[in-house]
Amino acid sequence: MGRTNSVEAEQLVREFRKGPRAVDGIDLFVAPGEIYGFLGPNGAGKSTTVLMLTTLLPPTSGTARVGGFDVVAEGPRVRSVIGAALQEAALDPLLTARDHMRLQTMLQGLPKSDRVQRSDELLERVGLTQAADRKVGGYSGGMKRRLDLALALVHRPRILFLDEPTTGLDPQSRTALWEEVSRLARHDGVTVFLTTQYLEEADVLADRVGIIHHGRIVAEGSPGALKAEIGRPSVHVIPCDPEMRERTESILEGYGDPLVTEEDVAVRLRAGIGLTDIVRALDTSGIVVDDIELRAPTLDDVFLAKTGRTLEGAAEEAEIDHGVEVEDLVG
Repeated sequence: MGRTNSVEAEQLVREFRKGPRAVDGIDLFVAPGEIYGFLGPNGAGKSTTVLMLTTLLPPTSGTARVGGFDVVAEGPRVRSVIGAALQEAALDPLLTARDHMRLQTMLQGLPKSDRVQRSDELLERVGLTQAADRKVGGYSGGMKRRLDLALALVHRPRILFLDEPTTGLDPQSRTALWEEVSRLARHDGVTVFLTTQYLEEADVLADRVGIIHHGRIVAEGSPGALKAEIGRPSVHVIPCDPEMRERTESILEGYGDPLVTEEDVAVRLRAGIGLTDIVRALDTSGIVVDDIELRAPTLDDVFLAKTGRTLEGAAEEAEIDHGVEVEDLVG
């Protein structure tokens, strides 16, 4: 299949009228059959990137090719090889899942003889066979997301775009969707471009991760490689006496670089420092702790190292001006 299953972008930009660049000159390459996790907080530019790659929003500048086709000059050909499940599922509450599948197989031009079989196959794969004849208006959020995924797969796309597919789902529904996405890539060779703000989701699913912040990709690589860049573990301490927090901070600063946290006192340990050194120092100073934990590097640590903010903190910051993109899209 070669590069016909790839996703490529070069200096891709999307600038809206009333704000900064939502996507600010990103370069990326997603290999055929790869699950690529596009990680970042709300407002970072993830959804805008997906809208451009799926031909729903023209780039301000730069180029992108999906499935070997230019997203601007060859939009219809791009759409013929991709499937997309975006943040808002376009489902009619008065129709059943089977109704939706019947309509989608017709719109995608499947032969009449194949429509029922393909619909039944996909409904079974996403676990909706028993609920296939119920109106979608009575579905849970997880059921709707699974139906949306089935609809995106009707025409056997080579490339699948999933824009925050598990937002708001319960843990069981999230795990079920993860399993299906993994199966699509591993068994069917589908290239998956997955946007997410969940660290665990990117860590579990993605072969490679691109971390986007303020419209720019600030880090890229496999989850393991990105965490290895940080290298050093962190120590997190909760003193029994809240009034001893500042004293605890002062002690820990002698052993590593302070981390911005709310619930505990934490530092990224310097080379050669272990948990035993911290315990001894706290004990010598008479500080009794409620909890002390040594943590291996996480993707949130990578985000912190690259941006100076945790992913959660960056999300709170982004909420202040998150409405800019929406205003410009509908304005």
